[in-house]
Amino acid sequence: MKKYILSRLLQLIPILIGITFITFGMLQFASTDVVDKMYEQSGTVSEEVKAKKRAEFGLDQPFLVQYGNWLKGVFTGNMGISFVSDKSVSETFLDKLPATLELMAISIVLTLLISIPLGIISAINQNNFFDWIIRFFSFIGNSLPNFFVGLLLIYFLALKLNLLPIMGSIYDWRSVIMPALTLTIAMSAKYIRQIRAVVLEELNKPYVIGARSRGVKESTILIKSVFPSTFVTIITLIALSIGSLLGGTAVVEIIFMWDGVGKMAVDAILMRDYPLIQAYVLWMSIIYVFVNLLADLLYYRLDPRVRFEKEEL
Repeated sequence: MKKYILSRLLQLIPILIGITFITFGMLQFASTDVVDKMYEQSGTVSEEVKAKKRAEFGLDQPFLVQYGNWLKGVFTGNMGISFVSDKSVSETFLDKLPATLELMAISIVLTLLISIPLGIISAINQNNFFDWIIRFFSFIGNSLPNFFVGLLLIYFLALKLNLLPIMGSIYDWRSVIMPALTLTIAMSAKYIRQIRAVVLEELNKPYVIGARSRGVKESTILIKSVFPSTFVTIITLIALSIGSLLGGTAVVEIIFMWDGVGKMAVDAILMRDYPLIQAYVLWMSIIYVFVNLLADLLYYRLDPRVRFEKEEL
C-alpha cells in the first residue's frame, strides 16, 4: 500500500507540471495582458510606458523563460507577487481559501443529509408515488444551472421574503445559506439518482433475497447490508464533486459576492493577473489530486475486493 501511495504522489509531479504549462501557455494567447488592463482607464498611454511596465513584470521575456522562472519560484516556495495588488500570491490565496472550503464543506454535508435518505426512500418505493415525486424534483434540480438557482434564491429568499442577506460575508452565518443551497440543489439531484440506482441493485442481489426468505426484517437488511454498500458510491460522488465544486463555486461566489478563491480567480482572469491565476490552478490541482488519493485509500479500507487487487499488484 505504501508503494501505491508513493507512486501516486510521484505521478502528481508531471501532472501538475503539465497543467501549469498548458495554463501558462493559454494565458500568452490572450489579446491583452495585465499592462493593457492597468492602463485601460487611463486614456492614451505611450507604448514606451507600457513596454517599461512589461519589463518590470518580466513579460518581455520569452515564454519558456517566464515559465521556467515561475516554476523555479514554486520549487523554492515563492509563488510570486500579484501584478495588481502587489501582495504575496501565497498569502492572498491562503487568505481566500478558508471561505471556499467552508462553502464546499457545508454544501457537501447538506447534500448528504438530503440525498442519502431520499435516494433510499426512492429505491424502496420503486415506481410508486414517493419514487415519482423524488425523481421528478431530482430531474428538475439536475437541469437547472447554478447561476439560475442562485438568482431564484436571491429573488424569493432575499428580495421577496427578506429572510437572508444577498451579499456574502464569512462573519454572518446567514450569508452562507443561499450560496450553499445553490450548490446543494444540483449536487443532491445527482446523488439521489446514483444512490437510488445502487440501492435498487443491492435489493435485487441473492443475499438480500435470501435474508428476506429467512424472515430478516426489511429495516435490518437496509441498515446492516444495503446501506453500507452505498459507501463506495458516496465516496466516489464526493471525490467527483470536489472537482466540480472547485470550478463551480466561482460562479456562485461571484453571484453572492462570497470572498473565496473562486471570486479571486475570476477577478485575476479579468485583470490578467498571471501569478494569481497560476497559483489558483496549481493549488486546485493539488487539492483535487489529493482528494482522489484519499478516496482511493477509503476504497481500500471499505471494499475487500479493492484490497485484494492492490495486494495482488
